[in-house]
Amino acid sequence: MPTTVPRSQPLWFFADLAVVHVRGEDTDGRLGIVEITMPAGDEPPLHIHHDHDEIFCVLDGELTLYLPGREQLVRAGEVFVAPRGVPHIYRAGDQGARALVQSTPAGFEAFVEAVSVEADDERLPEPAGPPTAEQVERLTAAAAEQGIELIGPPGARP
Repeated sequence: MPTTVPRSQPLWFFADLAVVHVRGEDTDGRLGIVEITMPAGDEPPLHIHHDHDEIFCVLDGELTLYLPGREQLVRAGEVFVAPRGVPHIYRAGDQGARALVQSTPAGFEAFVEAVSVEADDERLPEPAGPPTAEQVERLTAAAAEQGIELIGPPGARP
């Protein structure tokens, strides 16, 4: 039976603005979808999703995705699949980017919710500097719970 999922509270996901559109509980764990708005140059830590594929559908701007031996520019309207088990990272373009990030099966959306705080409004958060040791510990633990392994700092290439 089709289900309409209500829009979730915007979240500040470190330097990004995130809105969870579909949770695993909405799809019997098959799919999660998060809309992420990223500032120019945004890069997460180098990581591996052991339990799910990650699909980037770029809505605005561009992302450069880095996998071992591969660098791929993905522009608005294009899609890129980062397969499970493969180290990867992305970098938002000079104008920033907005993308739907899907995980199949679900899990990435739970990670985003676990490490984010409710946003005051739908704008990027103010720059906060590098994460604290406590934030890194929380990030690492929440990632591990969803089968995500952090293997390098932001900006590290596979």
